[in-house]
Amino acid sequence: MLKREENMAMATATAIKGSVQKINLVCKLITRMKVDQALLQLQFSNKRSAKELSVLLNSAIANAENNHGMDIDNLYVSEILVGKAFNLKRFSPRARGRSSKLNKPFTRVTICVSEKE
Repeated sequence: MLKREENMAMATATAIKGSVQKINLVCKLITRMKVDQALLQLQFSNKRSAKELSVLLNSAIANAENNHGMDIDNLYVSEILVGKAFNLKRFSPRARGRSSKLNKPFTRVTICVSEKE
């Protein structure tokens, strides 16, 4: 669970397209990294969710600088929470007039950045 500290800033994305398992692979890659190294990892990653996660990380950095007055050079990714948001339910036509159900999952991600002293 998320412990709120005074030297912590966070940003939340409520609907990132993709399953929790696939997005969690990218999130595990950047946890406990310095912010500039994490942005480089996301920039050169081949995963589709890396682009949305880099936008979210930039938002968390801006929140840390503007709302909490933290120094950008000392920031690191302290915690990332990944959870299920909702499923879009669609139907696909099949043979003999039948149909099958398609689930298109969305994920909620919260990135927390902290300042090292």
